Amino acid sequence: MQLTSTEKIDIVNIGLMLVSCCVAMVLPFELFLFSYAILGPLHYLTEISWLHDKKYYTKERYDAIILVVIGLLITLKFYDRFIEIDFPEGFDANLAYIALLGSIIFVTVKNPFYRIGGIAVLILSSQVAHNFMLFFTVFLPTLIHVYFFTALFMLYGAIKSQSRFGIPSVIAMVLCPILLYVVFPNKAFYPPTEYSVNAYQLFKVVNINWLMHVQGVPVQADLSAWDKIIFRSSEGILLMRFIAFAYTYHYLNWFSKTKIIQWHNVPKARFAVVILLWLVSVGLYITDYSMGLQWLVFLSFLHVLLEFPLNVTSIIGIGNYFKGRMFKSAKA
Repeated sequence: MQLTSTEKIDIVNIGLMLVSCCVAMVLPFELFLFSYAILGPLHYLTEISWLHDKKYYTKERYDAIILVVIGLLITLKFYDRFIEIDFPEGFDANLAYIALLGSIIFVTVKNPFYRIGGIAVLILSSQVAHNFMLFFTVFLPTLIHVYFFTALFMLYGAIKSQSRFGIPSVIAMVLCPILLYVVFPNKAFYPPTEYSVNAYQLFKVVNINWLMHVQGVPVQADLSAWDKIIFRSSEGILLMRFIAFAYTYHYLNWFSKTKIIQWHNVPKARFAVVILLWLVSVGLYITDYSMGLQWLVFLSFLHVLLEFPLNVTSIIGIGNYFKGRMFKSAKA
C-alpha cells in the first residue's frame, strides 16, 4: 500500500499521541511544565508568524490588531493582582466574548458598515459573557483551545486531504483521554516533585474549576486542601494526565505538520527573529521564572486569540463539508 506524505504524517501523529499519553500517565505535571515552557513559546511564535502570512484568515489585516490589543488587556487583567490597575469584574470575560464572536465577523463579513455595527453589538452585549464566566476566562483559552480546537483542526485537515489515516487520527485524539482515565486510574507512578508543585501554582485554577464544575468535587475551604486533591488524589492525577496530554500533543501536532502547513517557509530574517525570541523566552523562563511565566502567558493568550479566525474557518469548512454530503444524499 503506497502511502502519501500526508498519510505518513497522520501515522506519525497517531504515534505522537500514544507517546504523549504514556509520558502524561507517568509524569503529568512535569510533562506539562516542560511542554509549556519549551515547546509552547516556539509554537506560539511560529504560528503567529504563519498566521501573519495567511492574513490571519480574516477579511481585513487590521482585525488582528484588535485581537492583539485584547490579548494585551486580558494579560494585564490576568496579572491585576500584581499591578495597580483596577479592572472591572468580568472584564476578561467581556474581552474574550468580543474576540471569539468578533472573529466570526472578521472571517465572514466584508462590508465595513456591517463589521462596525456587528462589533458594536458585541461590545454592548458583552455583559452576557458574565453568565458563562468559566467558559470564557478559564476553559476557552486552555483546554478548549488545546484539545477541542485541535481536534477540529485535525478533522478539517482530514476532510480536505482525504487521507486514509486522517479520520483514524481524529478518533485516536478522542480515545487518548479515555485511556488516560481508565488505565491505572488509582496509580500515581511518580508523585510531583516540590518544584513541580510550586511551579504549577499559577495554573491550578484550571484544575480547581474543572474538578468542581465538571467532576463535582466539593468546594474546599482552603488552598492547601486543594493542593492535596490536585497533586495527590486520584481525581487530580487523572485530570492532570489529560491536561498534560492535551497541551503536549497540541504543540507536537503543529510541529509534525510542518511539511503540510509550511510554517517554516517565511523570510529568513523573520525566522531568525522567531528562533531568537524563542531562545530568549526559554532563557527568561529558566533564569527568572516569574517574569518568564508572565511573558509566556501573554504569548499564549495572544496566539489563542489570533487563532480564533482559523478556528472559525475550520468550523465553517467542516459544516460545509457535511452539508454538502447531506445534500448529495438527499438528492440521490
